[in-house]
Amino acid sequence: MTGLYVHIPFCSVKCFYCDFAAFSGQSRQAGRYLAALEAEASLRPFCAPETLYVGGGTPSELTAPQIVELFERLGRAYPAAKLNEITFEGNPESLTDDKLTALRSAGVTRLSIGLQTADDALLPAIGRRHTAADFTRVFGAARRAGIPSLNVDLMYGLPGQTLESLRRTLDFVLDLRPEHVSLYGLQVEDRTLFARRGVEENNDNGRDMYEAAIRALAEAGLEHYEISNFARPGHRSRHNDNYWLRGNYVGLGCSAASFAGGRRSANEERLIPYLEAVEAGRLPDAESEAPKGLEALGEEAFLGLRRIEGFAPSSALRAAFAGPWATLKARGLAREDGPRWRLTGEGVFLANEAFREFVPPFALQETVE
Repeated sequence: MTGLYVHIPFCSVKCFYCDFAAFSGQSRQAGRYLAALEAEASLRPFCAPETLYVGGGTPSELTAPQIVELFERLGRAYPAAKLNEITFEGNPESLTDDKLTALRSAGVTRLSIGLQTADDALLPAIGRRHTAADFTRVFGAARRAGIPSLNVDLMYGLPGQTLESLRRTLDFVLDLRPEHVSLYGLQVEDRTLFARRGVEENNDNGRDMYEAAIRALAEAGLEHYEISNFARPGHRSRHNDNYWLRGNYVGLGCSAASFAGGRRSANEERLIPYLEAVEAGRLPDAESEAPKGLEALGEEAFLGLRRIEGFAPSSALRAAFAGPWATLKARGLAREDGPRWRLTGEGVFLANEAFREFVPPFALQETVE
């Protein structure tokens, strides 16, 4: 399977925790950017994607006519596409009725709405420009527009967030019966406003929140199928599952990544250099690599272990990482389920510790060709 990811980097205000390529005050470049996306597609090898994910940034910062233009350009660029899933990300303050109509007309099957928290006191403290009431209005409008699958993005471990606040947010969201929930713990990345302010992660509090959320979501009928993702039957994200299984994907736009034939590339992050490269007929690649040996096998492991059901490792992976795998099992972080490797409940929460066994520098003496 091949997935297509399209990055829309425009935002009204960059959230305080955001480390993605996202630019406020640059929406005047949107028309030029949409043309560049189509031009970049023409520079890349032919493919017939089966899933499409439009992320950001905030894709819903595009106007309704620009959303129509985006999908028209992608249709021209990929005439052989057989899309069985189309995801679009948006925020409550910019998802208007005319945009929702445009999305439904374009065939969008999944709408991912960024809420993060339903606590109106916390929202401005993390850089959000909407209220819980705004979210409720947009969620209802998306239902009426007929978009088949709605995802809600939530966060835990936010500065000032309490366990009770998270529980109220979960009750608020689950009353709306979304088909999918994505739940992310706060990670303070170097290039964020939170990092500059000295905000620190609270892992102890975060664990209590994560465990409470898992219970609440399971009781509401959402399956925990990946570390940060929960879905009702038939509503898993196929596009993201392809990432975790190391399937092929093409990325268009600032900072977008591509992976095909074992080679990964990532685009220029900065808006104007990206535009100028594509307009000059050059691929906007900022970096390119082809993981080999232990690095490729390790990637197979830590991506596959993100899935709650785990994955069936190759014989080469089993042999190369037999020692680290035995260590993880002895620590109670991993187990074998028939031919599959998977994390335990403890391992899911401490996933980053488990993943360290599979990324350079390796504590292994063997080499793999």
